[in-house]
Amino acid sequence: MLKQKYQSVLDLGEKLKIQDGDVQEQNGILNIKGTARTPYEKNLLWDEIKSVGGDKPSDLNANIEIRDASVYHRHTVKRGETLGGIAKHYYGNAMNYKQIFLANSEILKSPDRIYPDQELVIPNL
Repeated sequence: MLKQKYQSVLDLGEKLKIQDGDVQEQNGILNIKGTARTPYEKNLLWDEIKSVGGDKPSDLNANIEIRDASVYHRHTVKRGETLGGIAKHYYGNAMNYKQIFLANSEILKSPDRIYPDQELVIPNL
C-alpha cells in the first residue's frame, strides 16, 4: 500500500540511477535508502517525497546519502541552452550564471559560448 503511495518517488529514484537502493515496508512505515550522485538529485527526491507525503511524512523514513557533495550537480549542455538558463534551472536565478562560468573556467572562455555535450560543474552556492 505505501509502495503504491510513494511509487513516483521510487520511479524517480530509478530514473536518477540511485545507487545501493533499498525499499522495505515495516510496521506501517516505508523505509527507503540509497545514494544520490549529487545534492541536486537528493533535493529532487525530497521534493517528490514532500509532494506525496507532505513536509514531514509520518509513514516514510528516507535515508538518502550523497556520493559527491563537492559540487551541486554536473550538467551536460543541450542544444540551445545558455548559462543563464542553466543557472535559473538549478538556482532559480539566471544571474548566478557567473558562478557556473567561474567554476568551469578551464573549459569555458566566454559565458556566451557553451556547446552541446560539454559537462559543466554546477557549484554549491
